[in-house]
Amino acid sequence: MGHSHLPAAGEPTRAALAARRRANRLLAWILVPLGLLAVTGMLLLWPGGQAQEINVADPYATADGVSIDTGSVQRVSVEDCPSSATLSQAGVQAPQCQVAYTLPSGGGAAVPVEVPPEVAKTNAIEAGDTVRYLNLENVMVDSGAPPYIFMDFVRSVPIAVLAVLYAAVVIAVARWRGLRALIGLGGAYAVLAGFILPGLVEGKPPLLLGLVGSSVIMIGVLYFAHGFSARTSTALLGTLFGLAITAGLAAWATDAAHLIGVDNENAYTLINASDQLSISGIILCGLIISGLGVLNDVTITQSSAVWEMYELAPGASAKRLFSGAMRVGRDHIASTVYTIAFAYAGAALPVLILVSLYDRTVLESLTGGELAEEVIRTLVGSIGLVLAIPVTTAVAVLVVKAVGSPRAGEDAAAGGAASAGEANDDAGTLHSPRRLAQARRAAGTDSAAALPARD
Repeated sequence: MGHSHLPAAGEPTRAALAARRRANRLLAWILVPLGLLAVTGMLLLWPGGQAQEINVADPYATADGVSIDTGSVQRVSVEDCPSSATLSQAGVQAPQCQVAYTLPSGGGAAVPVEVPPEVAKTNAIEAGDTVRYLNLENVMVDSGAPPYIFMDFVRSVPIAVLAVLYAAVVIAVARWRGLRALIGLGGAYAVLAGFILPGLVEGKPPLLLGLVGSSVIMIGVLYFAHGFSARTSTALLGTLFGLAITAGLAAWATDAAHLIGVDNENAYTLINASDQLSISGIILCGLIISGLGVLNDVTITQSSAVWEMYELAPGASAKRLFSGAMRVGRDHIASTVYTIAFAYAGAALPVLILVSLYDRTVLESLTGGELAEEVIRTLVGSIGLVLAIPVTTAVAVLVVKAVGSPRAGEDAAAGGAASAGEANDDAGTLHSPRRLAQARRAAGTDSAAALPARD
């Protein structure tokens, strides 16, 4: 029996290692310049602090002697409005209001907080709720106005409970990768709050802000959550491609559809706050950012699908791998398009209801100022992610055929040993009927042509 010079089981061959290094080097040649370009752009576009010079009316600002207090609701009743006390004193029938008797957090007796009619109609205020109210007792003495007016609910506890539950579920299921994803999400919001938002306020180019900021976010999030590997790099290339497509479409659509934001009350406030603020630019940047999460989802899924299929069928051709992964991608496209559409529909549900009550056709409603931005956001984001799927799949197939995987190297070594006459029953595990069926299904074929020939 001759001696074999094949590597030990579980170790990739020298050729596989060399191919892996070449593939990683090629990916680095592409991604490192892109990363440096993104960081350089971020430094050049970094806000200079002029955002502090723009002032907008703060709805929570108060005059001298007026404060915003919090308290716990003890009971709720319908009675004469405190604001109509002078009418009651004059013997005139006062209108009825909902009044929430609230115990101040700072101590003292319960105070009658008048609830506005639009809030009272919801019947949302109940005993035990924590609310914020405007305290006017020092400025409205004997004026006939209510000294305590409901402002809002204090939602800190339920939001904190949901945040803790969310983090616990993510970490319990995804473990360390889930924890890294949560930390990466915090970093993404830091880029958004510290770079993109101040840049928009200062009038920086919105297209560049969106592209640079989104690229930095995706580079950091992908590598931090999934680690440095050819698989992650492939997903990042697909993500950047989809991001570029989305940015280009968003720039064209914002101009062609005249998205100027005048139908939005918040946008109208920003327009009047400063001449350097571009609402169209803000909308453009928003179109780019809105699809980041879904885009990242589809690209990392496609990249992982190609790798898993290759490990089950290392002898499958590039064409077989691409067609098999695209079957997964097509299913993902269908579900993701629904995800984007329903996510935006849910966020804009009050507007949808209002528009549905107008005496207008469906086409007029969808193309009107109230819904046009949501419709275009859905279409632009969907086009970008759909085009990113075949590109990511193609790049992943090319890379995986060059890089291979530890399991693929092991299978190749075992197959070589068998052909040299040195295989035993354990070395032939890959070629068991069960494993062959799994590999054929993954490769998208029932033919053995896509797999190593059985000795």
